[in-house]
Amino acid sequence: MGSPIGSKRNVKIFVLYLMQNVHMPLDYITLGEMVMHTDYVAYLDLAEAFHEMMDDGLIKAVDKNDCGEDRYIPTDKGICVAESMRRDLLPSILDESLATALRYLDFKKRGVKLSCNIEKNATGAGYYLHCSVTEQDTTLMNVTLWVDSKLRAERMVERFRNKPESVYRGITALLSGNVDYL
Repeated sequence: MGSPIGSKRNVKIFVLYLMQNVHMPLDYITLGEMVMHTDYVAYLDLAEAFHEMMDDGLIKAVDKNDCGEDRYIPTDKGICVAESMRRDLLPSILDESLATALRYLDFKKRGVKLSCNIEKNATGAGYYLHCSVTEQDTTLMNVTLWVDSKLRAERMVERFRNKPESVYRGITALLSGNVDYL
């Protein structure tokens, strides 16, 4: 298992916890994308754990999405496992991951797409950080910022990915004059 969350058992607990707390059936692709956004579970580990959870009766298909793909929920047994064993995982990881999963599902429903990448400056001095937020076909935010070090740029990317709504609100507040840090 190559997942940062650890063993296959931990992957199952983690996935069951998220599925239980999003309170909606999820197709496999949505579940996979949601879990991948947390950065705690590797895709191959999820695939292996998912099929074992099906075989063990921890999750079940309940209906189909608009494309005819099965959607899944945790069974009563799966909920019991998630509740009784979640103490094996750090509460901060579970809380952060649930917030990330819920944000992902909200953005997916609204058609919001995030982009944030780092580009080395052509002169070799510093990096450009490019961040954007689009909803449907409308660009809500598009920012390019020069940063002096790659480490600082990587931290900014992480912050943007963890709290894009806070970054957007902050930029809006600064530009509208509601907040003045300078």
